[in-house]
Amino acid sequence: MSANGYRDYFKVLGVERGADADAVKRAFRKLARQYHPDVNPGDAGAEAKFKEVSEAY
Repeated sequence: MSANGYRDYFKVLGVERGADADAVKRAFRKLARQYHPDVNPGDAGAEAKFKEVSEAY
């Protein structure tokens, strides 16, 4: 998060700023599977990243 409170959601999802909806959806699903709490039980870092990715989507 930058000094003014703005978070670049495209950067969080790892897609270009001009990405279409399908590319954003694919990136979200890939990251959601990777960081999902059921896949990483007890890993607080993965849970926080999952929440960040969900917010970005």
